[in-house]
Amino acid sequence: MRHYISIDIGGTAIKYGIIREDAEILLRKSMPTEAYKGGPGILEKVIGIVADLQKESEADISGICISTAGMVDIKEGSIFYSAPLIPNFIGTQFKRTLEERFHLRCEVENDVNCAGLAECRSGSAKGSKVALMLTIGTGIGGCILLDGKVFHGFSNSACEVGYMHMDGSDFQTLGATSILTKKVAERKGECEENWNGYRIFEEAKRGDAICIRAIDEMVDVLGKGISNICYVLNPEVVVLGGGIMAQEEYLKDKIERAIKKYLVSGIEEHTTLAFARHQNDAGMIGAFYHFCEMTENQKRN
Repeated sequence: MRHYISIDIGGTAIKYGIIREDAEILLRKSMPTEAYKGGPGILEKVIGIVADLQKESEADISGICISTAGMVDIKEGSIFYSAPLIPNFIGTQFKRTLEERFHLRCEVENDVNCAGLAECRSGSAKGSKVALMLTIGTGIGGCILLDGKVFHGFSNSACEVGYMHMDGSDFQTLGATSILTKKVAERKGECEENWNGYRIFEEAKRGDAICIRAIDEMVDVLGKGISNICYVLNPEVVVLGGGIMAQEEYLKDKIERAIKKYLVSGIEEHTTLAFARHQNDAGMIGAFYHFCEMTENQKRN
C-alpha cells in the first residue's frame, strides 16, 4: 500500500504523521505551531516535518497532504487570506515550495474543509446529500458539502460563517470558545489564564452558576447561528467539531433545543445534529481525501 505524509496546521498545534492509502493513520505526532513566527516560520516547520518523516518511514512516500488554517487557493496550494493569528501567512506557497524541494506531489486545503470532507467520507455525515460542518474553537469555521464534495464557492471562500454578522457583532466573536473563557473569568474577577473550556464544563457539571450561564449563552448563539445557516442551505446533517465539542453528552440536547427555538419546524424536523467522529484526526484524514480527489481530477482532465 502507498503511504503519504499528512500535516494539519492549526493556530496552536501542528499535527502530522503517516497515512496509508486506505486512510489508516500509521503514525501521529504533534508540535507547537508557534504562530507568532508567521508564515515563513510555519513553512520551515513543515519542510522539517516532511524531511524527518521521509527518514522515519519504512515505505516510500507517495505524496504530501496538507490541511491548514486560512483561506486556501486549492489549485495553487497557497494561502490567500488569513486572520491576524498567524502573521505574514498570506502568500505562503506550500505546494510549490514542497514539490520543488522534495519532488513529491503536494495538495493543500483549508482545515475546516478537510474536517468536513473527513466526516462526509467516513464520519458522522457519511452518505448525506447536503451537509454542514462547523468547528467551534478559538473561532468558528464552516464547510458545505454537496454529494460528498466540498463547495468552495466562486473564489474558494464559501461558508466563512465565523464572520457572519449577528447581534451587533459576528458569529465567532459571540459563540466561540474564546468568548466563553473570557466571560467566566471576567464574571469571577479572575485572570483568563485560570480558565479553559474543559474546566468551565467540569465546574458547570458541579453546579457552578456562572459557568452554566456562560455555556447557556454560548449555546443560544450557536443555535441562532446554525439556524440562520440552515435557512439558506437546508442541510440534511449539521456536524459539530472542534475541541469543545468533546462535551457532546452535556451539549447535544441543549444545542438541539436552541436550534428548535430559532428554526421553523418544517426545516428543524428534517435536520439532524451530529458530532464529529474523527475528532483530532479529522484534519489529517481530510487532507488525504482532498489529495486523492485532486489527483483523480487531474487524471480525468
